[in-house]
Amino acid sequence: MRWNEPARARLAAVGHPRRRSRLMLMAFTLVFAIFAYELFSVQWWNADELSQQALTQRLTRTNVPAARGTITDENGAVLARSVERRDIAGDPVAASQYRKNSKRSPKGIDGVGAQLAQVLGGDASDYASKLDEASKRKSRFVYLAKDITPAQWSQLKALELPGISSELRQKREYPQRTSVAPLVGWVNSAGVPGGGVEQMLDAQLRGKDGIHQIERARNGEPIATGDNLDQQPVSGRAVQLTVDNDIQWYAQNELVAAVKKTKSQSGEIVVADKAGHLLATASYPSFDNNDMSSAASDALQNRAFTDTFEPGSTQKMVTAGALLEEGLARPTTHVEVPAKLERAGRPFQDSHPHGVEYLTLAGVIAQSSNMGTILAGEKMPKETLYSYMMKFGLGKTTGIGFPGESAGIVPPVKNWVGDTWYTVMFGQGLASSAVQQTALFQTIANGGVRSPLSLVSKVQDADGTMKAPQDDRTPTRVFSEKTSRELIGMMQGVVSKEGSAPLAAVDGYDVAGKTSTAQRYDAQKKTYDGVTAGFIGMAPAKDPQLIVSVTLQKPQAGTFGGDLAAPVFSKVMGYALHNRKIPPNKSDKLPYPIEYRSKESSSQ
Repeated sequence: MRWNEPARARLAAVGHPRRRSRLMLMAFTLVFAIFAYELFSVQWWNADELSQQALTQRLTRTNVPAARGTITDENGAVLARSVERRDIAGDPVAASQYRKNSKRSPKGIDGVGAQLAQVLGGDASDYASKLDEASKRKSRFVYLAKDITPAQWSQLKALELPGISSELRQKREYPQRTSVAPLVGWVNSAGVPGGGVEQMLDAQLRGKDGIHQIERARNGEPIATGDNLDQQPVSGRAVQLTVDNDIQWYAQNELVAAVKKTKSQSGEIVVADKAGHLLATASYPSFDNNDMSSAASDALQNRAFTDTFEPGSTQKMVTAGALLEEGLARPTTHVEVPAKLERAGRPFQDSHPHGVEYLTLAGVIAQSSNMGTILAGEKMPKETLYSYMMKFGLGKTTGIGFPGESAGIVPPVKNWVGDTWYTVMFGQGLASSAVQQTALFQTIANGGVRSPLSLVSKVQDADGTMKAPQDDRTPTRVFSEKTSRELIGMMQGVVSKEGSAPLAAVDGYDVAGKTSTAQRYDAQKKTYDGVTAGFIGMAPAKDPQLIVSVTLQKPQAGTFGGDLAAPVFSKVMGYALHNRKIPPNKSDKLPYPIEYRSKESSSQ
C-alpha cells in the first residue's frame, strides 16, 4: 500500500491547521480586496456617475406645454385658442396605501378607483383595473383619464389621493368650426400645425415649453428638499386677421348652399376691401378642425389659395384695360361681331349663337363676347397684353405666404403659338387662383393701383402690444384712374338687363362686375371636363369699397356664371355692404351704351 503514501502526505499537509489558516486568510483577503475595490469605486472613482444615476431614478421631469397664441378676426372674435386640459395618471404602489376614515369605504386601489369615478364619471372598476394591470407589469405609471378640465382636476387634487397626479397639456379649440377651418388650419395632438394660418404663422403662434421637475422618495411622495425645478412656459403670440368673422360665416354658408344646389365639385368665395384686406376666404368642401378624425383629405386646403383654373371671361378686363390704357380703344369704340370668326386656323364663337351684332367695347364686356374681345384685342401687340398680365401679378403668388398657395400658370409670350394669343385674351390657356382674380378686380376698384392682398392685420409683439407685421411688398400702378373708372362703368353693363348677369344686382346699389364660364381642365384626366362658373364684382360702383369673387367648379345643374355664381354674389355682396354700413347708391342710367346702332338700321 506504499504506492499511495505521497497522496496521503499531501492531504495531511492541506489539513494541517497552519496551512488551513493561511488558505482562509488568503480567501478573506481576496474578498476584502473585492469589497474595498467596490467601495472605493462607488465612493471615489464612479461616485459622481452613480450618484447621478440614483438621482435620475428619483427625478420625474415633464415638459409644461406652452399655450399657442390666440387667433382672432378683425373685431376680436376668437377663431382659434388654447385651453388647459389635464391627463390623469396613477402610481399603483402609492395608490395601494390609500385609506379612508370610513370603515365602509373601499381601501387601496379599489378606494382610489371609487373616488376617481365620483369626480370623473365612468366605472370605478375600470380605474382600479388599470392600476392593477400596471402593478402586475411592475410599472409605477399608468394613464387613467385624459382631457380633464381644470375644474375636475381641482376636485381630484382636493381629495389628496395617493399616487394620483396630472400632466398639463394645451388643447386647441376652434369655436367657428367648419366656417373658417380651411383658412385657420389645425394643430394635431403633438402640437404640430397642419395648414392654414396655424402653419403659416407657427413661429409667432408657438410658445416655449416650460419644465416641471420633482424628486420623489421610494413611496412616490415628493421630497420637499429634493432637486425640484419649475421653469414656467412662455405663451405664443396672439394674431389678429383682417377677416370679418360675420362675413366669413355668411359667405361659407352661402357657398355650401350653392355647391349643393348646383351639384358642383367644389367652390370658393373671396371678399376683400379696396385696400386689399381679405375679409373672407370661404372654401368648400370644408371640415371641423375640432375633430380631425372625421376630416376628408380633399377638404383640408383653402381652395381660394391652392386651386388654379382657367379664369375665363373675368380675364377680359385685362384685355379691355390694356386697350384703354394704351389709347387703342374707348368704351364706346364700335366692334362689329360676326356670327362666327376664324383665327389661327380654328373657328371661334360666343357662348350663345347670334347673327351679326353691333356692339361698343362696353357692350362686348357686358355680353361677354369672345369674338368681340378678339377683334378688339388683336389691335395691340401680344407683348403689350403680356406686360399687363405681369403687372397684375398673374403667374406669381400673392406674397401672403399662405401654405400651399399656387402661383398659377401664365405661359411666356414667346410660347404663344397657334391660337394661344387669341384664347389668352378671353381667359383660356392660362391658370390663376380665386385670390389672384380677386386681386385683379381689387386693382380696378382701387383706381388702378394693385395693393398687395393681406390676411394678417396685427401680431403681438414681445412687450404684448399688437402691431402690424412687416411687409416688404409695395403697391403697383397698373392702370390710370381714368382707365379704372372706364372699366368700372363698362362692367356696370354686365349687371344690367342687357348684360350677362342681371342676377348679380344688389338692391339699392350700383354694381360692376364680370361673369366667367370657362372650360375646366382636369389634371388627372388630362383633358377638359366640365366648366368653371364664376362672377367677380364690386360695389358701390361709383366708389367701390368691396370686391366679391364667387367660383363654382364643375357644376352639374347649370353651366353659366351669370346663372349660377351671380345670384350667390348678390347675396354675399348685399350682406357685406350692410355689415360694413356702406350707404346705398343707385342709378338707373348706364355710363356707356352697349350697342352703337340697332340691327334694323344696320341691315339697310
